[in-house]
This record gives sequence, structure tokens and C-alpha cells, in this order.
Amino acid sequence: MGDQDWYLEYEINKNRPGLLGDISSLLGMLAINIVTINGVDNGRRGLLLNVDKQEKVERLRSILQSMDNITVTKFRKPKLRDILAVRHGRYIQRDADDKKTFRFVRDELGLLVDFLAELYKVEGHKLIGIRGMPRVGKTESIVASSVCASKKWVFISSTLLRQTIRTQMAEDEYSSDHVYIIDGIVSVRRSNEKHWQLIREIMRLPSAKVIEHPDVFVQQTEYTLDDFDYIIELRNDPNETITYEVIEKDVGFSAFD
Repeated sequence: MGDQDWYLEYEINKNRPGLLGDISSLLGMLAINIVTINGVDNGRRGLLLNVDKQEKVERLRSILQSMDNITVTKFRKPKLRDILAVRHGRYIQRDADDKKTFRFVRDELGLLVDFLAELYKVEGHKLIGIRGMPRVGKTESIVASSVCASKKWVFISSTLLRQTIRTQMAEDEYSSDHVYIIDGIVSVRRSNEKHWQLIREIMRLPSAKVIEHPDVFVQQTEYTLDDFDYIIELRNDPNETITYEVIEKDVGFSAFD
């Protein structure tokens, strides 16, 4: 089998002193290493484990199922959401109907940055859309996650520092180690055909592309929301409604600049 990582999550049915110690001792007796441990939800604890033999996994599973004080909720090879849940002490919220949509609020920016950084590290084409109202932290999160992933970022269209509408790039800017950032509103409403030729070139690169306001981006282009691998929604609070009324009424762009 060789060393493999596993994710164990259990719900505490009856909390008592020494419960975690008992489980840690059990893992120690089975010679299973605890990589990370943390609370991941109210009454739930998550552990990243390293196991060198499959029979240890099966033995642990059998013993845990016989324990009355806990209920095992997950025991599997770790997914990205599992790793980040243990790292940050909370799960990323995922849309129940659209599995590629993930929801964050502003006080979870650290979790969002970590999530994006892990996505950037995976080689190949990735198209990521980010929805959110003005000044909620979209662009800052994209840039910060690029730094965390040791990737260079390139603005193709943006209003972060000044209005940016690129129509060409330097030769060294074409790289799979770059993260390309596009503001969907700026590209759709203020660009020209040369800008769109550049976007089409970028879309063919085996790299990460992040598009702010993806719903506006797809309105007048050949791209659709089905082309996106991930959609991220960032809100100031869980009840905030993300709306583009300013754009739809042609009032102007100032609110989104």
C-alpha cells in the first residue's frame, strides 16, 4: 500500500474528558500517524491521518464503529475541502444543487485565499468565476492567492488601480505559471475586438484564469457558465444578494470600479 493520507471525521455524541486522548491512543497503538487535527463544525472533529497499511485502515474503521461516544461521518481519502476544513476549522460552503459553486463571506477571506491557491497549484486549464458586490474583496483575494501559490498574476482587464484593458501581452507573460485576471464587466462593456482576441488566446493556455462578474462576462460572448470549472460567491454576510442592477439599468460603472 505505501504511506497514504486518510481523512477521519467524527461527530461527538457524548463529550467526556479524555475522549480525544482515547482516540489518539487508539491511533498510536495502531501506529497510525496524526498529521493534523482540528474541530471542523459544531460537535465535529476532523483528523488527517497517515497510514502505511490497508489492514490498519480496516481495523480502525471497525473499532470506531463500535464506539458509543462518537459517530464516524467521513472516513476517506482526503479531498481539498477536507484538508482546508482541518486547516481552518470550518468547511467551505458548497451549493447543494450546483456542485461547482462555493460560497464565502468576507470574514472567511483567509479560507478563500487558501482555497484559490490550492486550485492554482493544479496544472492545466482552469476557469474560475467570482461573483460579489463592490469592495467585498474579490480582486484582493485573487492576487493574495496567487502569491500563496507562488504564481505571477496578470491583469487583462481590471479597475483595481486604474482602468486596465489589455490588447496584447509580452512574450514572457504567456505562461502556465501565471494567473490571468479578467473583470467581466470591463471586458464586455469597455473593450474592443483586439482585447477579445487576446482573451481567446488566454483561454487556450493551460493555466488558471479568474473572471470577476462571470454572469456579465457570458452575456455577450461565446462563453457560457458551463465553461467554468468553479464559481465562487463572496458576500459581506450570508444574507447579502449579489445584484448587477447598476449595469442592467446602464447607470454606470462607478459602483463596480
